[in-house]
Amino acid sequence: MPDRLCLQGILFVLYNDIAWQLLPLEPGFGSGQTCWRRLDRWQEAGVFDRLHQVLLAELNTAGELDWSRACVDGSHIRAKKGVPTPARRRSTGARPAASTT
Repeated sequence: MPDRLCLQGILFVLYNDIAWQLLPLEPGFGSGQTCWRRLDRWQEAGVFDRLHQVLLAELNTAGELDWSRACVDGSHIRAKKGVPTPARRRSTGARPAASTT
């Protein structure tokens, strides 16, 4: 199955929010299983991350991105886990007297 047709099948499934097994055979995309396997292989190879980078670079060069509306997605940027707590210090003050009762 040609890569282009598999990509079209993948986009069809994602755009129409359907299960892989419901991908229609008539347009020639191949089976849903074939498209899913190709998607998995491309994802592992980093194809979509690279494609995203290239598209952002091209859109930015063309002045087509509005960076004032950008946001950081926590799934891509490591979030800090809070402020580190200072180490506990031993007290140098006097201890209370022991109870005599």
